[in-house]
Amino acid sequence: MCAALVGGMDRLKRDYMNEAKKNGVKLKCYTGKERKISGTLGKVDFVVLFTNKVSHKARKDVLAAVRGTDTPVIMRHSCGVSSLRECLDEAGA
Repeated sequence: MCAALVGGMDRLKRDYMNEAKKNGVKLKCYTGKERKISGTLGKVDFVVLFTNKVSHKARKDVLAAVRGTDTPVIMRHSCGVSSLRECLDEAGA
């Protein structure tokens, strides 16, 4: 299973990756500072979007990239590792 995480904190990137790996998920992590996320998103099973640490432009870019596909987007305002854990459980990973 492959997922994309958009937002979050740079210093927690390794923790995000480790938590996803525990659940058998390959995680693509974007901090929201990238110019065009949609070009590198690729084929993912679901997207986790931390809304408090991502720009409006990046959020719109991600939502436009998954529009028209059946890719679920799970949005959370907080960006902790426990929030990612909840999102992974919600997605069934």
